[in-house]
Amino acid sequence: MIGEKIKELRERNKLTQSDLAKLLNITRSSVNAWESGLSAPSTQYIAELARILKVSTDYLLGLNNTATISVTGLDTIEVGLLVETANKFRENRGKEM
Repeated sequence: MIGEKIKELRERNKLTQSDLAKLLNITRSSVNAWESGLSAPSTQYIAELARILKVSTDYLLGLNNTATISVTGLDTIEVGLLVETANKFRENRGKEM
């Protein structure tokens, strides 16, 4: 459900509903309605939400389960450390199953 994704990503980005509403130039109650499943964002807002929350529109819509992170501003060593960390998480998750 898109509302659950919006809430999860908003919280992950340390934004309140009011913060997100201000960034989108809408009311907090609109964000709350999306997160509660009472309404859904229009195409315009889906694109803007994806940009603000740093995910693809496909991920936001639940069409793709692959999340991405921006490595802009990081050097090669820092990117390498992120890749190693992600691989360790995958290894550990495989051991739990």
